[in-house]
Amino acid sequence: MNEAAQTLDGWYSLHLLYNVDWPSLRLLEPEEMNKMVTELQSFLERQEEVHQKKEGSYSFYNITGQKADLILWMLRPTIDELNTLELEFNKLAISDFLIPSYSYVSVIELSNYLAKDSDEDPYQNEHVRKRLYPEVPKSRYICFYPMDKRREGNDNWYMLDMEKRRELMYSHGMIGRGYAGKVKQFITGSVGLDEYEWGVTLFSDDMIQFKKLIYEMRFDEVSARYGEFGDFFVGVHLPAEELPAFFQ
Repeated sequence: MNEAAQTLDGWYSLHLLYNVDWPSLRLLEPEEMNKMVTELQSFLERQEEVHQKKEGSYSFYNITGQKADLILWMLRPTIDELNTLELEFNKLAISDFLIPSYSYVSVIELSNYLAKDSDEDPYQNEHVRKRLYPEVPKSRYICFYPMDKRREGNDNWYMLDMEKRRELMYSHGMIGRGYAGKVKQFITGSVGLDEYEWGVTLFSDDMIQFKKLIYEMRFDEVSARYGEFGDFFVGVHLPAEELPAFFQ
């Protein structure tokens, strides 16, 4: 049996995607619409307070294209907190006009593929902690997609020994490092938690950088030979103060 990669696990992660029922919303009186938008703004402001206290984080974006209209990504120390938050969101009046289109449950993770040998407790390392318990940026654009490692015939990632996987992941990681300062990347593990094995969430102020990064990675063996990908969701940041104009 091959050696399994060990992971450091941080905050739990929940991606929620919705389509807006625009025809029904247009039937509402302005006063009722304003009340719903204000309630949603209050919900997001509470998430911002948690973000500022570094007790969790979140992002809220308007998805481009027909797969969804909105994506809400929330991070918390426990899955119980995320479950409570999802219930709270579902009880908002605006949820009557939101049609769930996709969800993804996972947890922020770091693998030991690139870890250096050390007697230090990694959870006490400040660099590691910033990656496991991140402050999600308010970048202009988001890109989210789930993925698997292929398990077919000679292209079975899980049949490779640890040394080979470590070598491949080093090469793969060097491509990502070339986009430091241009793209912020978060990896969440979902083995046993959702349909795919990992979720990748990217942020940038220049959407074309998503295309460049992912295209370049396609030529790396980790993606070219072993990567399987779900749908890609991209969108534009939607601050709470812009919600009245969005739902108008």
